[in-house]
Amino acid sequence: MSGEAVLTASNLSIEYEVEPPVQAVRDVSLTLHRGEILGLAGESGCGKTTLAYGLNRLLKAPALLTQGEVVFHDASGTDINVIGLSGEGLRRYRWDKVSMVFQGSMNSLNPVMSVRAQLDDVFTTHRPGMKKAARRDRSAELLELVGVDRTRLGAFPHELSGGMRQRVMIAMALALDPQVMIMDEPTTALDVVVQRGIIREIMRLRERLGFAVIFITHDLPLLIEVSDRIAVMLEGQIVELGDAARVYRDPEHDYTKRLLASFPSLRGERGDFVRQGRAGAEPDAGPENGASS
Repeated sequence: MSGEAVLTASNLSIEYEVEPPVQAVRDVSLTLHRGEILGLAGESGCGKTTLAYGLNRLLKAPALLTQGEVVFHDASGTDINVIGLSGEGLRRYRWDKVSMVFQGSMNSLNPVMSVRAQLDDVFTTHRPGMKKAARRDRSAELLELVGVDRTRLGAFPHELSGGMRQRVMIAMALALDPQVMIMDEPTTALDVVVQRGIIREIMRLRERLGFAVIFITHDLPLLIEVSDRIAVMLEGQIVELGDAARVYRDPEHDYTKRLLASFPSLRGERGDFVRQGRAGAEPDAGPENGASS
């Protein structure tokens, strides 16, 4: 991991304009370093996905970014004001600079289009000058890169296992060689064995290609294992941020301690692992809880 920043968010706030308004993200500041894996942890509804959508300019009504800035530090040495992007500039930023693997691979893939057609669509949209043969070869290369045989290019999503669909989504996110990949619950609904395979693949690709990752999940022990640093979110705010090993050994915030305690140990005495509720806390209205993103 380099100490050089690739993405910086400063004082970011996002509100859902419903009645009454909901502050989904509150004055969040964080820096993603080039080549690192930054874990973003917290329970459903805490604002993780809303923050990710804000970083990637994917927010839709009734979500509104009310304050703050996002700056992408391009490898070319140019700083890009993400909030100020529009039109062609915004299209070049998404997928070219920062890509995203969304929750629920089956819902993210078009059920009536083959894997080949969906990968091809990425190139025709973002690389309109790319020849058909080059698009075909690159699509096959991407599938093999994520551990899927190129013969599956002609398959439809329902013909693939959950793990293979998730690998296809990762392949699509890698198609344009982004410098940052945001992964929103990439192992949700997968069995433990398949989860481990996906995690190993992400780690291998990160080492090989050098992109940075924002890895979103409620599974704090998983983040401790794979992340360089961890940010813990609670009610739209980052309440703890630090090296993964430090967060595990010496958590500072009571909520982080409760998150860690909610996962039973395989060794030692039985304990009370029921999560302690927060009196007066209300759930977020972010995409995690089914509201519009």
